[in-house]
Amino acid sequence: QNMKTFNLCSLVSLAVAVYCVPISHVTEQDEDFAESYLKKFFNLTEEKGPSGRGGISTVSRKLSEMQRFFGLHITGTLDADTMTMMKKPRCGVPDTKIARFSTFGSDLKWEKNSLTYRIENYTPDMSVSEVDDSIEKALQVWAKVTPLRFTRIYSGTADIMISFGRQAHGDFYPFDGPDGTLAHAFAPGPNIGGDAHFDDDESFTFHSNTGYVLFLVAAHEFGHSLGLSHSDDPGALMYPVYSYNNPDTFVLPRDDVNGIQSLYGPNPDTDGDIDEPEPPTTPDACDSTLVLDAVATLRGEMLFFKDNIFWRSYPQSNTLQQTLITNFWPEAPTNIDAAYESQQSDRVLLFKDQSVWAFSGYDLVRGYPKPISSFGLPKRLKKIDAALYDVESAKTLFFVGSSYYSYDEAKKTMDQGFPKRVDQTFSGLTSKVTAALQVKGFTYIYSGPQMFEYSLRTGKLFRVLRNNYFLRCTNF
Repeated sequence: QNMKTFNLCSLVSLAVAVYCVPISHVTEQDEDFAESYLKKFFNLTEEKGPSGRGGISTVSRKLSEMQRFFGLHITGTLDADTMTMMKKPRCGVPDTKIARFSTFGSDLKWEKNSLTYRIENYTPDMSVSEVDDSIEKALQVWAKVTPLRFTRIYSGTADIMISFGRQAHGDFYPFDGPDGTLAHAFAPGPNIGGDAHFDDDESFTFHSNTGYVLFLVAAHEFGHSLGLSHSDDPGALMYPVYSYNNPDTFVLPRDDVNGIQSLYGPNPDTDGDIDEPEPPTTPDACDSTLVLDAVATLRGEMLFFKDNIFWRSYPQSNTLQQTLITNFWPEAPTNIDAAYESQQSDRVLLFKDQSVWAFSGYDLVRGYPKPISSFGLPKRLKKIDAALYDVESAKTLFFVGSSYYSYDEAKKTMDQGFPKRVDQTFSGLTSKVTAALQVKGFTYIYSGPQMFEYSLRTGKLFRVLRNNYFLRCTNF
């Protein structure tokens, strides 16, 4: 059967994170890989010229389309950012709709609100009850926000048939072994329409993030079973790449709620008296009221953290890249308090509450997380507000309330004579420091939606800017 009939979609894992480096020379292998990618996901068609190669204008146009979808700098050329994105493990459905949520079309939805499902077989990775609970909970994610209701049947043909299989499993879309493709599902329709298949070569889990949480994979796949295609919002459940989320606290993001309600409408049975958690919204880098959680450098890049995502700004690209924290560092916390890069150890340190995580590349350093008191900070501290690595002195400043501490990176000890008052060192700062960064000869201290720019040499305050100044916004 072909894609036009069934609209197959598969979910894949982000097995590794990568740092972008320039492509010094585009090889023929790179070109072939890119051409194959664009044919598969962006409908690049053969357009032969005199040389027999694909038409340059067609390839360039499709590269621009792909770059626009993923929020890359639109060059129409095979640059480092684009090649990096192409090589990430991903879903098998074409990314032809450039939008937040998107659907397979109004004609590819269920014309009834009462749907049946059947679990045909089980994975040996989990108990029967764990699989049953995971599947039921995944369907309820969508039922909570729509009129859709799901009933399980144990024989016969259900609207949504659920099965586990390996390699070739009877639908012309074979799985690929461990990792890579985790599952796939079909858009609403007769026969195989609505069905969801899970790759039994994967290690599925009930809660643990050491494998793939079946609830999360299934909730994504059932979005396809109900008529949703992929979203380009990295915080959405329907983003093509798998990322871990605590299943006990999972709340369907706003982008997914908007998408499914565009097809079926809201849940008419919602009790206004029940205090349901608000669907999370992916932060907007250009929101003038944005208050960042933390900022840091990383091997020449700048990282800006907010909630469960961070934005990356680096020399090779004119475009900001937005990434889920846990897609880059799977063992990292979200909603962090502070971050900084230790240039001595080539590590990035993330702080949340009374703990600190250290990452070398994208690997958690052995022995972490550790208590923040391991730096010599008072054990009574519940958290720090910001951290700043000072290049000149090789000291790291930890901001707590109206004071700050100084840590000697070389000696691994706190300096004597601290804490000191923030406003005695940084003139003009009268409110709490929320983030800090040092780059290009200046120190930037963030306080709420503002950023204070100080000369690194003299300590003089130069300017007060919005704290998304580096986020390439033009709305102020």
